Amino acid sequence: MINQYETVFIMTPVLSEEQMKETVLKFSSFIKERGAEIIQENYWGLRKLAYPIQKKSSGFYHLIEFKSDVAVVKELETSFKRDERVIRFLTVRLDKHAVAYSEKKRTKKEAELPRAEEKVDA
Repeated sequence: MINQYETVFIMTPVLSEEQMKETVLKFSSFIKERGAEIIQENYWGLRKLAYPIQKKSSGFYHLIEFKSDVAVVKELETSFKRDERVIRFLTVRLDKHAVAYSEKKRTKKEAELPRAEEKVDA
């Protein structure tokens, strides 16, 4: 059964910009290769952690929203566990209300983008 999921993973702060992008690309490709559809990706940047994880106080956050079946999620989480660059992850299945909220938020964000560009041109 195809469900909509949202996964957030935190990468270790010792990565270079290139290594961080490579890690994100690895997991995005992993999801696509298994027939899942990526709906949106959001890079949240380097953020302070609420508590130390592996003696680190910050990490690179990345969110991926996608549609797939449960088997893909299980494989993805196993891959997260095996990758030493990922210090924490969380994957949740979105219910109909969360999906609606996410779509509403995405369309609102897309509607705001052209207005910002118009101001730059003026």
